[in-house]
Amino acid sequence: MTPATPVKFDFEAELWIWEARRADSWTFVRLPAEASEEIRDLAAGPRRGFGSLRVRVTIGDSSWRTSIFPGGGGAYVLPVKRAVRKAEDLDAGDTAAVTVELLDL
Repeated sequence: MTPATPVKFDFEAELWIWEARRADSWTFVRLPAEASEEIRDLAAGPRRGFGSLRVRVTIGDSSWRTSIFPGGGGAYVLPVKRAVRKAEDLDAGDTAAVTVELLDL
């Protein structure tokens, strides 16, 4: 089902490094609980690998396509690639304003 208008979520979140891949500096933000719950409701049914959903993301002047993944505590997590962190002068522990638009509905 494709909604008539894009489904977007705007939020602020702290960047954090995935402990299991600390040496690789895999950096993520966690989507808010309410947004994650709404996304689960909208995207019910079979999903791609690891339960991922394709999204378009904007942080500052940077926009890109990626996927969000179910994470601990029921929240989705969003990887923030190194090029974006560098362009937006962000590092783990910083808070970023994030817009996530669902593409898989």
